[in-house]
Amino acid sequence: MTDANRSRPKLAITMGDAAGIGPEIALRVWNSPEVQSLGYPLLFGDAAIYQRAAKKLGCDCPGTISLAEFLAMPKQAMPSDAPHGVIVDCGKLIAEELDGFTPGKFSAATGRASYQSVTDAIDAAVSGHVDAIVTGPIQKEAWHQAGIDFPGHTELLADRAGRAVHGKPADVRMMLASDTIACVLETIHIPLADVASQLETESLVRTINLAGETVQRRNQNRGSLLPPRIAVCGLNPHAGENGLFSHREEEQIILPAIEAARQSGWTIEGPLSPDTAFTPAMRERIDIYVCMYHDQGLIPLKALSFDDAVNVTLGLPIIRTSVDHGTAMDLAWQGKASINSMLAAIRWAVP
Repeated sequence: MTDANRSRPKLAITMGDAAGIGPEIALRVWNSPEVQSLGYPLLFGDAAIYQRAAKKLGCDCPGTISLAEFLAMPKQAMPSDAPHGVIVDCGKLIAEELDGFTPGKFSAATGRASYQSVTDAIDAAVSGHVDAIVTGPIQKEAWHQAGIDFPGHTELLADRAGRAVHGKPADVRMMLASDTIACVLETIHIPLADVASQLETESLVRTINLAGETVQRRNQNRGSLLPPRIAVCGLNPHAGENGLFSHREEEQIILPAIEAARQSGWTIEGPLSPDTAFTPAMRERIDIYVCMYHDQGLIPLKALSFDDAVNVTLGLPIIRTSVDHGTAMDLAWQGKASINSMLAAIRWAVP
């Protein structure tokens, strides 16, 4: 291992669903000079899939090391003959079905394989063998077909990483961010009809504080001492209009959370009417938005930054970022998928 490798953070880049664009974008970022300068890329997943994808796409493919071999190495060591990163083979999870495997068509097998690459990466991060995880896009329906109960990455990470470190699931939040806009979600994958009943002041205080801490760290990394500027959205149209369009969620839940979070020194505006919170003038004076539900934050974010947004899980004992797009089965293994979101996720992941 060279001195250059020793100073580069080890990044576990997971395969995502093999039938989608995940293997392709992982291989292409591995080939990226920028990624090589930022960290040491480790492609977690089924080596046979990566090799088959590289052959179809006509691109270089890294060498392979088994997961057991990788974990047996000292935590600071890497293969001396692989200065540009390797595939960490998480097992021949689809290899026995390669004859029937078709890019663009997910299955229970592809779901099991993507799940395995993520759980192996989580365990490697918790044990200190990698410095951060960058996850490729999964097909949630494939997880369901494989009998996996977790609805997505966030819930799996909270459970597996939290239990490994704290003995209980981590209290996490989902942040979606780009250079244009950043949103943290108070609730995630629940029906819209259930959002109001799930809002609690104590939980919202933690969300606001996590948002502030994240911006503060990023500001400090950029040499800025400016306090984070946080906008907290209301739940209802016009932030409830003093109860005319609400059941007083803004007054009884959101405003008390804002007042409590101000004790941390954050500059906070809100509760803001969601229909004007994301205007250009507002975005100029806001670093991060706290949104009450999934689409309240993701609609403006994807409208503004669909190609370069990043998903970051806040509150974990490990670093995890992800692309903010799906598996794009219609583009799978064609060399057409953009790697911009994956590149942005890697930039955010570098400690």
